[in-house]
Amino acid sequence: MFAELDPRALPTALRSGAGAVRDGLERAEAGGRAGARPGPEVWSPLEYACHVRDVLLVQRDRVILALVEDVPDFAPMYREQRVALAGYGGEDAGEVGGELAVAANLTAKVFAGLSPEQLARRCIYNYPERAERDVAWLGRQTVHETVHHTKDIRRALDGAPPGTP
Repeated sequence: MFAELDPRALPTALRSGAGAVRDGLERAEAGGRAGARPGPEVWSPLEYACHVRDVLLVQRDRVILALVEDVPDFAPMYREQRVALAGYGGEDAGEVGGELAVAANLTAKVFAGLSPEQLARRCIYNYPERAERDVAWLGRQTVHETVHHTKDIRRALDGAPPGTP
């Protein structure tokens, strides 16, 4: 699905994806469940939203690095550790919603200005396995993260078990 996403559509897709996460977070907050984990090993809607916000910002920095360095090797973002170390569970849902919009806009602006040559710049991405990728793939992966975690939030709100479609 995302492999065919035209790089020119990345800015819109990033903003839209972050908006869907924000909508899910607002729905969770309205129902008093933004910080509620559906299971001990499953993040809350608030934690997913914080993660997406941070993914957007980390990916933005990675794009810039790939434009400056030849084939940079990205450090992991330590997503699991960030939940506790950055205090995701204690953040204010309204603030996170606003930060999601800002992060998506900043990331979208970077992708909006890229030439075909810049989109083809190479980098080493370490997740899910270490592989050489291009900046266009990095954008598509970021859109995928927004869509994937929107589904996670919806599942948490609908009471579906983790891992269900």
